[in-house]
Amino acid sequence: MTDWRSSPFDPVLDGDKLKEECGIFGVVGVTEAANFTALGLHALQHRGQEAGGIVVHDPDHGFNSVRRFGYVRDNFTDRATMDMLPGSLAIGHVRYSTSGSKGATAIRDVQPFFGEFAMGGAAIAHNGNITNADALRRELIERGSIFQSSSDSECIIHLMARSLQQNIPERMKDALRRVEGAFSVIAMTRTKLIGVRDPLGVRPLVLGRVGDGPAPGWVLASETCALDIIGAEFIREVEPGEMVVITPDKLTSHRPFEPKRPRFCIFEHVYFSRPDSILGGRSVYSTREAIGRELAKEAPVEADLVCPVPDSGTPAAIGYSLASGIPYAMGIIRNQYMGRTFIEPTESIRNMGVRLKLNVNRALVKGKRIVLVDDSVVRGTTSRKIKEMILDAGAAEVHFRIASPPTAWPCFYGVDTPEREKLLAATMTEDEMCAHLGVDSLKFISLDGLYRAVGEAGGRDPDAPQYCDACFSGEYPVEPSDQVSRGFQLKAAE
Repeated sequence: MTDWRSSPFDPVLDGDKLKEECGIFGVVGVTEAANFTALGLHALQHRGQEAGGIVVHDPDHGFNSVRRFGYVRDNFTDRATMDMLPGSLAIGHVRYSTSGSKGATAIRDVQPFFGEFAMGGAAIAHNGNITNADALRRELIERGSIFQSSSDSECIIHLMARSLQQNIPERMKDALRRVEGAFSVIAMTRTKLIGVRDPLGVRPLVLGRVGDGPAPGWVLASETCALDIIGAEFIREVEPGEMVVITPDKLTSHRPFEPKRPRFCIFEHVYFSRPDSILGGRSVYSTREAIGRELAKEAPVEADLVCPVPDSGTPAAIGYSLASGIPYAMGIIRNQYMGRTFIEPTESIRNMGVRLKLNVNRALVKGKRIVLVDDSVVRGTTSRKIKEMILDAGAAEVHFRIASPPTAWPCFYGVDTPEREKLLAATMTEDEMCAHLGVDSLKFISLDGLYRAVGEAGGRDPDAPQYCDACFSGEYPVEPSDQVSRGFQLKAAE
């Protein structure tokens, strides 16, 4: 899910991390479904931290929804709010907006979206990005549709409204066949929970079961960590190109799309997903540790300590330490109580942003040669500030090791990425980046090394890549037609 407008500036870390834009959750067949959904969204908070919403259905009260800005913990824990959401069927969404718009005028962009159709109401929550949304939106407006939000996700509701099919699942199939790009969608009708993944399976979606007995509840979520928090059993991933339609007593599987070779987002393994989740049968934590081990093999260095840039660099730093034999240490401490809106981003404090969130363990790093392990370098602004903090604390040397290849291309499949010219790796070589950051050495894991770490022993197949790695390779599995029409230049064929 992306907004119609441009990306915001992150006042704390200068927007220097790629941000997954959405997390989705749904449950059917349980009492107090909204409470389960709030817990699931809390587990998925890392995927979207600016707004969230829950829609429920109850036979006595119909559809009800609450959509608000801020964290789940601040909006969906009080009894008065949860009493507004009765029912045994619910879906929810957490959002990281790609718009600078805030306040009442933008609440319309907060999902789930709801629509009334001839056969009853339906709500949808979308993770991903529709790459032909511009064209679809123009077409729908010309045919009389009136859009209420700036979100590409709303196109799905309008396409469903114009379908001639006689039930909601069939209308969803119609709508999603018109959609290009990446989408994992959870939807609900008065009686059904529906989950769909795009044919490439770019974004994750998992299926779980909660409760015992002949009529358990069913759960759909972006990640398995959201199943864990409610005590649900992980059943399987929703497969690429699959639609599951679930009632309390039945689950059916459909294949509405032409089969394609899957291209799951490899950056989910590197950064987006929580380390306690399972992706493709693999522990995310174990995969990140394996990335660190591979990085140590590819980019060794003589040093005294391996330190992570917390928290996303921690598993890879542990792996680097284990493979290299260099002791692991927490050279940087993260302030766990730093919120995104702690202080207004005035110019006088803007340069303090990193120090509000991270602080150097001076007694540990003084006089030491430090290997700093981070998950990625985007603009490089945060990396420079962290290097300065380490040197100010008395470190003798600073060596950056990055647990992903250089991020040289924007993502158009549901990740907030700067324009290409603002990506450091798009305009500099590795040596130039090293000089720009002012570190003693800088090395990224190779794309083949990353593939080996995620379980592809032969590395990346250049003729048939096993993952979507467009942010590293510039090879987009679905042409971003909207962006091309705006002038974006695709990578030239080699």
